[in-house]
Amino acid sequence: MSDDTTLQDASHEGPIKTPRQLVAAVAFAFVVPVLVIALLASYVSNDTRPAAGSNLLDREAIAARLAPVGQVTIRSAADASALKTGEQVFAAQCTACHTAGVLGAPKVGDAAAWAPRIKTGYAALLNSALKGKNAMPPQGTGAFGEIEIGRAVVYMANQAGAKFDEPKAPPAAASAPASAASR
Repeated sequence: MSDDTTLQDASHEGPIKTPRQLVAAVAFAFVVPVLVIALLASYVSNDTRPAAGSNLLDREAIAARLAPVGQVTIRSAADASALKTGEQVFAAQCTACHTAGVLGAPKVGDAAAWAPRIKTGYAALLNSALKGKNAMPPQGTGAFGEIEIGRAVVYMANQAGAKFDEPKAPPAAASAPASAASR
């Protein structure tokens, strides 16, 4: 019968066997919930303050997010000084493809590649540049106007042996200020 009592006592024994373990268990049972509560309170209270360096709620930041995506700029064709030369437009817009010959673009100065294109004439070359051809996207909707794209076409074609004249600003636009002043 003494064997049953020994077995019964052993089955009811817990994981805490020493007073030191008891003190550690009580400390963890008290410290861990207090730390969790303190961290949760800190998390909730930081939610109302913006992060360091964040200016998402500043008036300037809100205005920048609400600003229009694009703007329309109307340029006068009469202002010839504002028009870029063919070389400037080429350097800004065309050089990426026409210098390296990307996707079959004729390289600048390659007379053999430009010869059949030059034979079609300036108007056909300008039309291809403005509306796009093969892998080249339309250039007429970009940062440069039709006259400037035309100047770039003339610049590239003349580098390959063409004798095209560079397009000038339209004379009708140059006389518009004079007619407006006479009213």
